Amino acid sequence: MIDVVQNQLFEDIPFVENSVYEQIIQDIGLNKFSIIDSFFSPEMVCQLRQSLLNKYEEDRFKKAAIGNRVNEVIVKAIRGDQILWIDEALPNVTEHLFFDQINDLVSYLNTTCFMGILHKEFHYALYHKGTFYKRHIDTFQNDDRRKLSFVCYLNTEDWKPENGGELLLYLNENGIETEKIIYPFPGRIVIFESQIIEHEVKLVETERLSITGWLKTR
Repeated sequence: MIDVVQNQLFEDIPFVENSVYEQIIQDIGLNKFSIIDSFFSPEMVCQLRQSLLNKYEEDRFKKAAIGNRVNEVIVKAIRGDQILWIDEALPNVTEHLFFDQINDLVSYLNTTCFMGILHKEFHYALYHKGTFYKRHIDTFQNDDRRKLSFVCYLNTEDWKPENGGELLLYLNENGIETEKIIYPFPGRIVIFESQIIEHEVKLVETERLSITGWLKTR
């Protein structure tokens, strides 16, 4: 759980409170997940969507795998998305703006909550009709560095719930498992604790686009 620190770390450094970031901190502190619909501007979402589609058309995506990069195995019965890792050292203009905002969030979390986030990794993800991702957790037996999972949906403005591909979080409320359904509306981001919350992507009926990533402690 995030331990919220209200006092600024250094009195000689001006601290400007960010209401969106504070909402994320409050949500994760209470529920271990947060849903925000205003993290990126509509223009930014559109640009990221086009960046994803351009790179997909260049045949740069690959089938996603199970496990970390050291031990990857493609299992179609578990997940069916195609992905492309985003290199922060070689971003296009839109990706540069994306990482600027992510880095600003990371700095805020580290300053206010002592999160100790040192690294991050992100990839584009495309689910075709008929694909899904079975229930899983975002950490590995030999790698527990992932602290927070992050998803930003890049679907078109006409996205409807019947298009499928909703994210399902499995939560523990006083010892009772409950399910939280999150629809992938364009511009919506979801952040949750990687080591605690199991989740899945339900069957996709219409092409589903997103950026997925993790904020890591070491």
